[in-house]
Amino acid sequence: MDFDFPLRKIIHVDMDAFYASVEQHDNPELKGKPIAVGGGSKRGVVSAASYEARKFGVRSAMAGSIARRNCPDLIFVKPRFERYKEVSLQIRSIFFEYTELVEPLSLDEAYLDVTENKKGNPSATLIAKEIRQKILEKTGLTASAGISINKFIAKVASDYNKPNGQKTVNPEEVIIFLENLDIRKFYGVGKVTAEKMYRLGIFTGKDLKEKSLEFLDQHFGKSGSHYYNVVRGKHLSSVKPHRIPKSVGAERTFFENLSSEIFMLEKLENIATELERRLQKSKIAGKTITLKIKYSDFTLQTRSKTLPYFIASKDLILEAAKELLYQSTLENSVRLLGISLANLNTEKEKEEPEKESVLVQLKFDF
Repeated sequence: MDFDFPLRKIIHVDMDAFYASVEQHDNPELKGKPIAVGGGSKRGVVSAASYEARKFGVRSAMAGSIARRNCPDLIFVKPRFERYKEVSLQIRSIFFEYTELVEPLSLDEAYLDVTENKKGNPSATLIAKEIRQKILEKTGLTASAGISINKFIAKVASDYNKPNGQKTVNPEEVIIFLENLDIRKFYGVGKVTAEKMYRLGIFTGKDLKEKSLEFLDQHFGKSGSHYYNVVRGKHLSSVKPHRIPKSVGAERTFFENLSSEIFMLEKLENIATELERRLQKSKIAGKTITLKIKYSDFTLQTRSKTLPYFIASKDLILEAAKELLYQSTLENSVRLLGISLANLNTEKEKEEPEKESVLVQLKFDF
């Protein structure tokens, strides 16, 4: 099939159970055992789980008490974020051996555009294999990869042969791959959206493709055109080496649940202080402030307000956060509070228009 848009050679590299794998690598006694990085106490939360723990249903963001109930032999390990950052930088240095077009999404995953690369290798598939082998040799850890014509498909493909595997979706395979894809596998389609799609008779990419743009806009708003395009293999977002953040935030989970707004004011001041530090470090300000409230029953609520001016100081952040806190009564006792700023002053820095790419047909070697 010929596409009416430029094709790229994109690799999505995703480390396998990164935090947990680092801990198992550094402490051989943990190898082959179900471990969770995070807190196992009543207030603890799982940050990451090894594959051995995942077999018992242990997942990130799960309460430590529930994780222990699912897996009685679960071993909890305290997070060491400085160590994870150290290993992440080692991995990233390998990426830069192949291309400067590296877009990190987090410590453990990144997009690489290897359409033109430093090795002069025409095969993105072989490059991905080399990168994974170098990561293993340098860090002792395994990585998985997805390779295709754009970021969206590469991201989806990287999950296919996890752990320690890779999948290439060649240009001529893109459409059939997307049509056969379970809608839950579409990157960006969460549980709530998937359930809504089910109610509309959308279970696979093929079902999605049969819906008109008008239908998708009607039911999914701004996301409608995105779904319409990606299921046809069209996703023009380029790999951005310097990603401009869309929001900056800080949050805290409390040892004891807070039952009154009065008890939360001191906590909010500490969070606002940390947020001010992060904003100043990045020289960023924002107009839209959001207060995040997680209740003791783990339900989540957000309250937002957009100001007519940019703010970055603790006092102004705290003033707005207090207003949001008192906006309505609490639904339950609170275990977590967070404050974030969006609508940042970085967003007025318009990105340079992407250069015209040469249209590449099926002889495009992957």
